Amino acid sequence: MKPKSILLVSNYYPPEQGAAPNRIQVLARALQQSGYAVQVVCPLPNYPSGKVFPSFKGKLYHKTVEDSITVHRLWLWPSKSANKFIRLLSMLSFAKSLALFFILKRIPRLVFVQYSPVFVGFTGVFWSWLFGKKTILNVSDLWPLAGLEMGLLKKGGYYSLLEKMEQFCYRKSDMILGQSEEIVHHINHKIQDSNLFLYRNFPDFPPPEIMSKPPSTPIKIVYAGLLGVAQGLSTILKNINIPEQVEFHIYGDGPDAETLISPDNLKLVYHGSLTREELHKELRLYDVAFIPLVQRIYGSVPSKVFEYARLGLPLLYMAGGEGSNLVQQHRLGWTIPACDYNALQQFLNNLSVTKIEKFQKKTIQKNAVEAFDFKLQFKAFKKEIERL
Repeated sequence: MKPKSILLVSNYYPPEQGAAPNRIQVLARALQQSGYAVQVVCPLPNYPSGKVFPSFKGKLYHKTVEDSITVHRLWLWPSKSANKFIRLLSMLSFAKSLALFFILKRIPRLVFVQYSPVFVGFTGVFWSWLFGKKTILNVSDLWPLAGLEMGLLKKGGYYSLLEKMEQFCYRKSDMILGQSEEIVHHINHKIQDSNLFLYRNFPDFPPPEIMSKPPSTPIKIVYAGLLGVAQGLSTILKNINIPEQVEFHIYGDGPDAETLISPDNLKLVYHGSLTREELHKELRLYDVAFIPLVQRIYGSVPSKVFEYARLGLPLLYMAGGEGSNLVQQHRLGWTIPACDYNALQQFLNNLSVTKIEKFQKKTIQKNAVEAFDFKLQFKAFKKEIERL
């Protein structure tokens, strides 16, 4: 019997690092292992450095088979510039390549489109709809609303255009996945009677054995992930003083990296980027994982909540919203309102080994494994897409 085919459209895919490429790879592997013939179409790898990786430079199109998954990588003009116009040109360049891919290639009946970015999501949905395919839209961020809340966008003609593109994506999709309850509620408010499914960004790796080493001073707090505008790590660190009993360690890359490479504070250590496997080994050595957003963004639940809790790390969550509720509900650590630098400073000043020991790593890992079950969620998702 010929396996069912599905195409995943994404702006990110490994060997790029971070939550965005990881979530697509985890889904692609799960679909392949459950009997689907899986293809992925994505840009030439460039995230988060904003430069095409050396082994892919000079290519317009690159096709590989990785873990029995066919990966089509398309040309784009990469950039990690903070300039909105330059970033728009970069997204449009991939959207153009993606349109040509849909026109020139044979597309499966099922098309899974990752949204955002808006222009990439819109391009995927438009061509999928035009060719009569069944479209599954995976909404991880509520753009353009998130851009408005972060101060990256202002209401006007361009914002209205993005809103129309967003609504088009919702209307023309046969099934919509929301990565938070807030996203599901937002879409249901805009497009009633839509086929909605809560699909959180749960990780799918064996939970590692917890190291027996107890916490000690200095207490080591770690941030690992994208160093971008939304996370606002340099802004947060400028507004606090790291007390004597605390060290801050940072892993990752992005637009904010240059600000953090040479910090004046010796208690702030920047380690650069590691592969996901290497990072997981390193993170086990730390006492607390810091998960910030520069401000509360409606619909956003950082995937670090699920990943780092599965590693057994107590979470210091400073992003508000639904993520804060999850941390409290499952007893994964401490929550601080987004942008409340005074509360963060007070927390750090009072942080002690005794305070950390209230959240045992084994207990946190157990809570996360029970509450954030990828296989159970995927089984329900697969059942839904087989009805399309």
